Amino acid sequence: MKRRFIALGVVVACAAVAVIALIYKNKNQDMENNPFLTAYTTPYEIPPFDQIEYKHYLPALEAGIEQKKAEIEAITSNADEATFENTIMPLERSGEILNKVGSVFFNLDESNSSPEMVEIAEKFYPLYSQFSDEITMNDALFERIKHVYETRNESGLDHDQIRAVEDCYKQFTRNGALLDAESKEQLKALNTELTNLYLTFNKNLLNATNAFEVVVEDSARLAGLPQSSIDQAADEARTRNLGEGKWVFTLHAPSRLPLLQFADDRDLRRQVYEGYTSLASSGEYNNYPVISKILLARAKKAKLLGFENFGSYMTDNVMAKTVDNAENLLMQIWRPAVNRVKEEVAEMQALADTNGDSITIEPWDYYYYAEKVRKAKYDLDESEVRQYFALDNVRNGIFSMAERLYGVKFTEMPDAPKYYDEVTVYDVTDAATGEHIAVFMTDYFPRASKRQGAWMSEFKGSWENEDGTSSRPVIFNVGNFSRPSGDTPALLTLDEVETMFHEFGHGLHGMLSKARLRSQAGTNVDRDFVELPSQIHEHWALEPELLRTYAKHWKTGEVIPDELIAKLDASSKHNQGFTTAELAGAALLDLRYGRLNPTDSVDAQAFEKEVAEQLGMPSQLTFRYRSPYFKHIFGSDGYASGYYTYLWAEVLDTDGFELFKEKGIFDPETARKFKENVLEKGGSEDPMVLYVNFRGKEPSVDALLRHRGLDPVADVKLGSKSGK
Repeated sequence: MKRRFIALGVVVACAAVAVIALIYKNKNQDMENNPFLTAYTTPYEIPPFDQIEYKHYLPALEAGIEQKKAEIEAITSNADEATFENTIMPLERSGEILNKVGSVFFNLDESNSSPEMVEIAEKFYPLYSQFSDEITMNDALFERIKHVYETRNESGLDHDQIRAVEDCYKQFTRNGALLDAESKEQLKALNTELTNLYLTFNKNLLNATNAFEVVVEDSARLAGLPQSSIDQAADEARTRNLGEGKWVFTLHAPSRLPLLQFADDRDLRRQVYEGYTSLASSGEYNNYPVISKILLARAKKAKLLGFENFGSYMTDNVMAKTVDNAENLLMQIWRPAVNRVKEEVAEMQALADTNGDSITIEPWDYYYYAEKVRKAKYDLDESEVRQYFALDNVRNGIFSMAERLYGVKFTEMPDAPKYYDEVTVYDVTDAATGEHIAVFMTDYFPRASKRQGAWMSEFKGSWENEDGTSSRPVIFNVGNFSRPSGDTPALLTLDEVETMFHEFGHGLHGMLSKARLRSQAGTNVDRDFVELPSQIHEHWALEPELLRTYAKHWKTGEVIPDELIAKLDASSKHNQGFTTAELAGAALLDLRYGRLNPTDSVDAQAFEKEVAEQLGMPSQLTFRYRSPYFKHIFGSDGYASGYYTYLWAEVLDTDGFELFKEKGIFDPETARKFKENVLEKGGSEDPMVLYVNFRGKEPSVDALLRHRGLDPVADVKLGSKSGK
């Protein structure tokens, strides 16, 4: 998942020295020593994390707001006719301080939070959001942008500049620039309300996740679990001061998923499954009332901005264009997925009956019996497979993939600044010339201060300076992967391996960008295009040609045997009904929420149940994320009415990888075309144009269905200008 910041309405960039001096004037000693208010002297402008203290955030935010106000005033007071060079570019380059403090605070609030950060967030986010509204509703600024927009085709601008003008104009209008004064005030109030609701949702979710535990005191209940999971649970018990002879299981994926997959104790599986699927659903951390308020505020916002509903507002400026188009694609995937689920459940029930288990398959049985069916059908035991996927080896694999495809090399920087001691920092260079390309950081293990999931973000973007030189980015990946335990290194599940490749794909999108404008660089692309670079790189994870270079037994160093590779390939489509249906179901639930136009309180729990019934959700599974912990869509509006993008992008990535398979997975020409047309271009061109330039044709849903082993359906085209 690509982590997205709250939009400022425009992207922040370099500031004028005179304006900085104006802000520093008369500041006290604490302000002068604030690291956000001075130039970073660290390698490649990595934030100086060891110098940053809690007391620095809010003063830097306030200084950044004042700086940006002064820069906007300079733009709007310019008596000359508005042009790209005196309006759009100064806006692009404005806000140095705000960018520095915002990128650090937003990212650490997600990956290394604390009670102090939570307290700061309650002031930081509303101030940031309110200032965002102030910019996008600035009439004088918008009039200049509007003039540049109206004259863009006669101004001799390059294509990427015209696109930047169009995007800027649309961003302002989508954020209320055309509203009257009274409506603008209403929109500001709604945005502030939503910001506070997102804060509450996220705080409830983090607290509920950390509050849950299942303590096991009888070792017999651990039967079936891999030793690595048992050791991890024992470590967790010691961390919680419960002493020896006890084991603690949590809702973090490295604890929860192996238990559901391997634990013979059915009641233990049920406890953890029900704990997860009822997360933040009741009591002190109940998110259902928060969701109801979010839905009401979103409906009011959409109506105010002239849209039928919030879903229409969110899909208007992406490839899908409409909720109908997104839902049409999902239904073509949902139906064959549900059919496959029925087959999978029948196989699992038959195996349970054969074993004399005397049960009817329930949701907490799905992972467990799916693993048993896989072992029976393909003689594949994932606990055996994990021995070949030590985290460091997998990291070597992703670096090897990047070097072979794109000619980049990763060298560790042991003395570089880092925000947590488990973070590793790399200098990314051109393997042929040694030229610096980017800084890359990894932060892979779970902790109480980190939210669940995996994501990519940046502490610094990339852009072209006025003198033509390139300012290079600082990119990082965050995960919640299985920890080392005792003498055993971190051994990853197949899902964790693919997730590492996925987030690294996002990282490559950020690191290799050559877009001139910061607002178009890296992952600043349409939301339903941003997952293409991440998802296409998942395909390399289990390709034999790469596997043999990095998948080595952690004890013996033995390369993964061909027999095991063959089993992995044979079982690659196993359980795809379940995987696809829970993902498509969550995406459909999200879109149905987007269609709502509530005028009163919404019973989200009842609505979710109603959607499941309408879709014919099999009783043995549920949505990948239930509403109270569906952070993608209720923790911010970044993926709201947009969770479908993972499957939308999979249509692109599976179709695109078929070209690599045809030409060779490390074919230099195919890799060059993908790098130049997708990774380097960012948002400087229409995403479907970029895809066609790489692939030579538009995609259809068939490649996705082939990849997942589902029955093909009627062709569906993506991203046409008509929105059809």
